[in-house]
Parts: sequence; structure tokens; C-alpha cells
Amino acid sequence: MKASDLFVKALENEGVEYIFGIPGEENLDLLESLRESDIKLILTRHEQGAGFMAATYGRLTGKVGVCLATLGPGATNFATCAAYAQLGGMPMMMITGQKPIKKSKQGRFQIVDIVGMMKPMTKYAKQVVNGNNIPSMVREAFKIATTERPGAVHIELPEDIAAEEVEDNIYPVHDFRYANADKGTINKAVKMIEQAKRPLLLIGAGANRTRIGDALTDFVNETGIPFFSTQMGKGVIDENHKLCLSTAALSKDDFIHCAIERADLIINVGHDVIEKPPFFMENHKDATKVLHVNFFPSEVDDTYFPQQDVLGDIASNIKQFTTAISKQETWDFDYYLRLADEIKTRLSKYFSDTRFPILPQKAVRTIRQTLAPKDIVTLDNGVYKIWFARNYRCAEPNTLLLDNALATMGAGLPSGMAAKMVNPNQKVVAVCGDGGFMMNSQELETAVRLGLDLTVIILNDNAYGMIKWKQSGMGFDNYGLDLGNPDFVKYAESYGAIGHRPTSCEDFDQILEKCVNGKGVHLIDLAVDYSLNHSILNELLAKKECML
Repeated sequence: MKASDLFVKALENEGVEYIFGIPGEENLDLLESLRESDIKLILTRHEQGAGFMAATYGRLTGKVGVCLATLGPGATNFATCAAYAQLGGMPMMMITGQKPIKKSKQGRFQIVDIVGMMKPMTKYAKQVVNGNNIPSMVREAFKIATTERPGAVHIELPEDIAAEEVEDNIYPVHDFRYANADKGTINKAVKMIEQAKRPLLLIGAGANRTRIGDALTDFVNETGIPFFSTQMGKGVIDENHKLCLSTAALSKDDFIHCAIERADLIINVGHDVIEKPPFFMENHKDATKVLHVNFFPSEVDDTYFPQQDVLGDIASNIKQFTTAISKQETWDFDYYLRLADEIKTRLSKYFSDTRFPILPQKAVRTIRQTLAPKDIVTLDNGVYKIWFARNYRCAEPNTLLLDNALATMGAGLPSGMAAKMVNPNQKVVAVCGDGGFMMNSQELETAVRLGLDLTVIILNDNAYGMIKWKQSGMGFDNYGLDLGNPDFVKYAESYGAIGHRPTSCEDFDQILEKCVNGKGVHLIDLAVDYSLNHSILNELLAKKECML
């Protein structure tokens, strides 16, 4: 068979459902091979959109999301997506084309060393130089992409190799299981927990798997140990649980840090220093003890040097903890429980505020009340991410998709599209700032063409709001961050979507309810008031006094 046919057969063997991308002339053999396949090609309007969709597919399913681009500028447009998947722990494969490598009459036209570019940003990056190697390369790449820590892989398929005649040699796919920690390690960890007076559980991005969530919920229910999460660990345990303190939305100075400062042991499950650390082990002598529970060893640096690692399958190791631990009379959780109530009171302060343009806290509250526990919100990147992390309580894993690793703009809309494709029976709302939305706004056409039922909310402040907040916090004058926007309602309509512009909080409530229960792509241009960002996040929290 032709090498491109073998490549598609290898992808089918891995269970690939979709390939997101924009083909070029160097991909035409592969495109022809795809035409006869059950794999669906999802044509996007920009390679970034394709890459973000593939990464989100991987994040939600645990399987490898696949995206396709041509050589040169098409492939370089994948750079941000590679970093997004790699830092965020999302399994994704990028396939790019290339000019003939055996004989070319076009010199160096459009040729960039894409494999060399991808190597620092991926777990695996190789060029196919012999079509008969395709099955082993695809199998190896998929295995590498999905094993912990998941991430991005890249295969470059030159057009002359794609057209070669090759032999069928598909490799079978085998399940991979992680080992459990040995009993000695488990016993040592259990002893650390039992000897602590105020242990506290921290849930990170690496724990955001359904089976781990079940094991952690049982652990919390059996031991009574309170918990909090990083931004990407939200929803692993239902955040409405009475033992949930909240999310570490800021690196320091939030109410949750009062609990972190009181803890004498942090049971750190699935955390990765790629996320901003929610606590700092500031000196070796008086450092809070940390128990690192993860698939991979801790990496020691100035802010993180755990005293004990428990490595292997997280769910199995947590189950061993639950079985072995005895509740201790010396444990004192009274402060944590009082603080949990205090945090809920503090964070709900502006939920009833009806000023318009809308406060971000109020917008978050409205979205949370409108959606069911299993419905999904995807975020772009902006200052509103902090308000969602603090105020949006998740009852299920992966129901608030935010990026606290690369923290890139432009991913919110494509992520929402992929989330809807993976979960067609759940309502999906993509929340974007006006800045981030415009970076990949052309994917509205893709969403309309795919017939998705999707609601897009643009929090519109006519500025790069996150950087304005940082600028203000550093005492600088407002400069260089205000911008203009198109008429977003007309813009949506030009793509065949339905545009809305609320004029009050009550109007937003009604419009949102109509949109999420309606058909088609809806865009809501929502004016937002960020005027309290500085006074709350910079001034009030810095002056807070922790409860006694």
C-alpha cells in the first residue's frame, strides 16, 4: 500500500476519531488516504484553532488528539499549541508535511527545521524517512503522548515518503498500567499524615482523572481531612463538599492561604510546578512538610522540595492510604471548617450586585446558576480566570477548562468547540475576553459549519484587562492597553451565528438561559466592569487578617 494509506491505517489502529487541521499541498497524499477512512477531517480556519481543539480533545478523553498542518508557516503556527498541550499535560499529536527529502527542485522554499523547532516543546518529534517505519513511529508516539506526564508529540511526513509503496505492518495497541507504591513507602506516608496535627489535602492538575476523583472522595470522606485545589484541579472532588476550602486562584494573599499557613502537612496529590505554586516553602528550616503523591517524582526547586514522594498509580496509592490510615484524635480541623464558611461568605459578596456593566463575580454566579453540574465552561486567558477559579464551584472533573500552565490567549473558543464535540449532550459555554476572542475568532465559522450548539460569551472591556490589572498593581499609570472592537453582534451574524448584547444583569440572565437551551452558535457581547480588580485582589487581600 501507499505510505500515506499506512499512516491512516496506523491512526485508525489507535482509535483516532478526528483530525483537526488545514491541509496543504504537501499533505495531499495523506488527505486522499483520509478520504476513504472513517476518521473525520475537521477543517479549521487557523492551525492554532486545530491544535487547541486537538489538545482539548486529549484533555477530555485521555486519548490522543490529532491535528494536521502543512510545512513552513502552517507548521510554525502549531508552536503555541505544542506548548499548550505540553505544559498542560494534554495528549496531542501534530502531523506536518514537508517538501521531498530525496529529491527537490524548489531549493529551500518554505523549508524550516520544524522537527528541530518542536523538540524542545514536545515529548517526541521525528521526521519519517522510510515509509515502512510509520507503524512503529505512530505506535511509539501515541504511547509517549499518553503516558504520564501526558503531552505533545510530532511527526513530519515528507510528500515523497507519503507516496512510497510500503508493506502493511501495524503494531497492536496494548494497555499500560502504572505500578503501585511499595508498602514501606505507603506506611511511611501514612505515618506522616497520622502524626500531623493539621494535615491539608491539595489537589492538582495531575489528579484530574475520574478514577482518581472517586478515590480522593473516599479518602476525604473516611478521614475527614479538608481539601483545596489548584486551578487545574478543580472538580476532582465536588467543590460543594463541606470539607472544601476553595481554590488557590492566586499564588499568595488570598483567604485560602490562611489555611495553608496553618497546615503542618500538605498532602499534595497530582500537583505540578508548571502551575503557579499555591504555597511557598520559603526556607528549609521551618518549611511546611509536603507529601508528594504523583505519577512522577517531584522536581526540587526553591519553592518546592517535598520531604516524601509516593510514586505510581495515584488512585491505587490513595486507596491504600484510605485503608491504612486511622483517624487521629490529635487532628484539629476546627480552623479549616470555620475558614471554609468564612471563604464562602467573602466570595459571595457581589453575587447579588446588579450594576451594569456586570461585575465578573456576578457573571460567574449567573453562569454557574444557569448550567447543570455536568455542563462545561471553557475559558480563554484573562483576569476573569481568577474570578472563575475563586467563585465557580465545580461538582465534576473537567467541567471548568482553564489553562494555568501556558496560560495562552486564543484557546477559549476552540476548546469550547472540542468540548461540545466530545460531549454533545452537555451544554458548553466558552468564555473569552475581547482580546483572546479576537485571536481565533474566525473559528466561529467552523463552529457554525459543524452545526454545534455552543454559547460564546465575550467579557468586553475594550482592553487587555489582565495586564491593566497588573499594571495598576505595580503602581504604573494606565498606558498602552486599551483597544477597539468590532460590533460583535454583527460580527457573529456575519458568520451565521446569533448575536446578543445584554443591557442589564437581568437581561443577561434571560439571554443566557435562552442561548444554552437553544440551537446553533450564540454569541453574547457582555460588557464587564473590572474596576474592583485592584481594590480587591491587590489591596484588600494584601491587608487581610486571618481568623484566630
